[in-house]
Amino acid sequence: MSKHEANAPAPGAASAAAAFGESLDYVTVTVGEQLLGLPIGRVHDVFIANHITTVPRAPSEIVGLLNLRGRVVTAICLRRRLGHPVAATTHSDEACELVAVGIDLGGEAYALIVDAVGEVMRLDQSTFEPVPVHLDASWAALAAGVHRLDERLLVVLDVDAVLKLDLPVAA
Repeated sequence: MSKHEANAPAPGAASAAAAFGESLDYVTVTVGEQLLGLPIGRVHDVFIANHITTVPRAPSEIVGLLNLRGRVVTAICLRRRLGHPVAATTHSDEACELVAVGIDLGGEAYALIVDAVGEVMRLDQSTFEPVPVHLDASWAALAAGVHRLDERLLVVLDVDAVLKLDLPVAA
């Protein structure tokens, strides 16, 4: 493998880069101290997730269901999905306002519950690198790559992988 091939962006990133020229746009979110990027084309909404209905026997990543403008949305705790400990305030705490990023996949609506939503970042494609080989396998399966920023790294999430929970399909 040549040096150029080893540093080539992930296939999805290359097509996204073509659509935006030489830059890629991300909605940034934080979970714990980790800065994460969601491709802006996948994000349709940022909102406060109120009145979440818990779902019995759902996997721990699924916080529950909510009604967003007449649409049933599955709320997923990104902290739990990424293997982080849950914050001191629980998702069922009525006083707690949960920040969510709305995403669609296959006609279904999802809300990724995050600690905070940051800014939209336009990053040069040259700062994008594939998932590092030393990254934990569970994280590597959910990441599309990383961008080198001045002070830290932005881990770009593979939205399809994050939302793939391997749940049994109802008959």
